[in-house]
Amino acid sequence: MSWTNELYQVYENNCGKDDEKVILLPVSHSTANAQIEVTISETGKFLFAGRIENKEDSVTIIPVTENSGSRSSGIAPHPFADKLVYIAGDYSKYVTGKRSDNRNYYQAYMKQLQRWRESEYTHPAVCAVCEYLQKGTLMQDLIETHNLILDETTGKLKEKEKILGIIQEDAFVRFRINYSDSAAESRTWKDTSLYESFEGYCQKESGSVQLCYATGKALPCTYKHPSKIRNAGDKAKLISSNDESGFTYRGRFDSKEQAVSVSYDFSQKMHNALKWMIQKQGVSIGSMEFLAWASNLQTLPDVLGVPEEEVASSENAWGDEWVETKTERTSADNQLFSDTMPSYRSRLQKAIWGSGGKKVLEKGVNENLKVMIMVLDAATTGRLSMNMYEEMSISEFYKNVEKWHYDTAWVRFNGRQKKKEFRSFSLYEITDYAYGTEQGDSIECKSDIKSNIILRLIPCVTEGKNIPSDIVENLIHKACRPMSYKNGYNWRKVMEAVCGLIRKKIIEEKEKRKEKGEYEVALDYSCRERDYLYGRLLAIAEVAEASTYERNEDRITNANRYFEAFSNKPYQTWGVIYNRLTPYLNKMGTGQRRYYENMIGEVMEQFIITDFEDNSKLKPLFLLAYHCQLNNMSGRKNISKEDK
Repeated sequence: MSWTNELYQVYENNCGKDDEKVILLPVSHSTANAQIEVTISETGKFLFAGRIENKEDSVTIIPVTENSGSRSSGIAPHPFADKLVYIAGDYSKYVTGKRSDNRNYYQAYMKQLQRWRESEYTHPAVCAVCEYLQKGTLMQDLIETHNLILDETTGKLKEKEKILGIIQEDAFVRFRINYSDSAAESRTWKDTSLYESFEGYCQKESGSVQLCYATGKALPCTYKHPSKIRNAGDKAKLISSNDESGFTYRGRFDSKEQAVSVSYDFSQKMHNALKWMIQKQGVSIGSMEFLAWASNLQTLPDVLGVPEEEVASSENAWGDEWVETKTERTSADNQLFSDTMPSYRSRLQKAIWGSGGKKVLEKGVNENLKVMIMVLDAATTGRLSMNMYEEMSISEFYKNVEKWHYDTAWVRFNGRQKKKEFRSFSLYEITDYAYGTEQGDSIECKSDIKSNIILRLIPCVTEGKNIPSDIVENLIHKACRPMSYKNGYNWRKVMEAVCGLIRKKIIEEKEKRKEKGEYEVALDYSCRERDYLYGRLLAIAEVAEASTYERNEDRITNANRYFEAFSNKPYQTWGVIYNRLTPYLNKMGTGQRRYYENMIGEVMEQFIITDFEDNSKLKPLFLLAYHCQLNNMSGRKNISKEDK
């Protein structure tokens, strides 16, 4: 269970280093989304209440028991803050339905709260809340302060009225205590002394001691593990031993104790560390959650996106001290661009490794540091699966990420700056272009498809595995159909992406043959392969025809119109394209016509006659030649005097 040990170490190493935005939860605590905030005095007198209108502000840290932290049905009250059905003594007066009689819920809650109040670990906030809720007037107070709305005809809660998307009867309430000491923390969900009070109380109330499979020690164990891992509303669990239905272990073990036994303390710390890191640096893709972290929590390059300039710095890239990080997807303005391939490689290394980071690593410093990569998803609402977990040395991780972004780089058009640059592709782009459909100015695919394809691509980036052939083939299929795109710029993006991945495939094949794993991006005038030469011919025909159009004339060239047919039957289709190109050549001046005819002739001369007459389907190499030739010609604004 290496991943559990890694998460446990994250908790032990970083407990107490929290900030206001992301808090590493204490043991025996979880989060809930509150809809109502009630303020009382320290003697238990109601002062005022208000609805929580901001969803971000609704996330509330609450004490939980072993049962309440994993509750899905039945009666399992939280020890302090909870839903109205548990804490409102007058709930039944204003609610209809199955749970309108909440006496069992309310009594279980009050009995539990009273035990905490009477223990040696009591707290002023516990006393105040217990004193107030014993009066049984919470619903009435909330109605009088207009936080709960009644139906005028029935005198019950209005059914369609909601607070932050939650119906009134299911509202969650948190408490604020108005202490006489102004220095005391009034927000109970941020009161560290209340956290410590409940942790101490829980340790005293802990259950029987058993062997913990994670630590190998005899400790109080639990079989009810936390949920809310991906977010505050997540009910899926990573560890579960319930065998009442579904038969999780039956037939292999006699009891759940044999199947899995984890101490309560270990489970709490491991799960809380996972929640904390997901909040800080996790990336959500539909229901899937991607998380990568280093054993010292240093900044890591973005696996899913495109490198940024100066991702890491010499001060934090290889230091031993803890560094707080947060991965965010950035705009195209901050992504790594370069005008030449050598310059791109230099800037890429700097962005991935940081200033001097590679040299430090090569000296052997921090050679024991590891990178953990985890992908979580839920097939059902109750079970969270680990779709991927890998550990590797940090040097291997960095080298693989750098190699991916170098091998997949291609000439791309920067629409904002109206110029060509070198850049690799994010996994989002590859997935959208290979499996998406045109949505106006963009290309997007469904979230479930996106998460599945990105999951398959992640090992290509982090472990250096080969790109799945079906993904590349899908991109090739899309690139060969320009007429299926209404927006020409969308097709251009697909063409750029397929060229980058074809280049990566060629490099993989060369490495397999133990050849030098490089492939130049520039146009190769010496290449005499049939597919390459046909790609060049198609690009020349496109530029030649387009050069006769008016400046703002939006027309489709014959090369684009017959692109798909050309890829399937090049010899036959080239005859059609050239015949249709002839009238456009005749419209040109003598020098311009001779320029394009000479280019076509130079390419034709390189063909072996049997290759030229081969009408079989072209290999993906023709797309590289097409794009390279296109870039080469579009970069020449004027025809030289010699050509004229």
